[in-house]
Amino acid sequence: MRIVRVVVGVWLLAMVLCLAFGPTNAQAEAKININTAPVEVLQTLPGVGPALAEKIIAYREATPFKSIEDITEVSGIGQATFEKFKHMITVK
Repeated sequence: MRIVRVVVGVWLLAMVLCLAFGPTNAQAEAKININTAPVEVLQTLPGVGPALAEKIIAYREATPFKSIEDITEVSGIGQATFEKFKHMITVK
């Protein structure tokens, strides 16, 4: 019986650690590459719907983004929209 308690205790500890330090923290740090992201991923950015995601893709096909600030050159993305998602994007 003692071994069962130890196993259950270790399992519970592992679950708590996974919840505290698991993939959600790593995912929160992952950024969207606006030069390669598909429409569906771009739409996860605040304020970006299907039409704006298509505009982003059309823009980058003509002129790849060199900095995240370049996205404000896309028609429909002003400074206010950019401020909402600038922490979520990159141009690797």
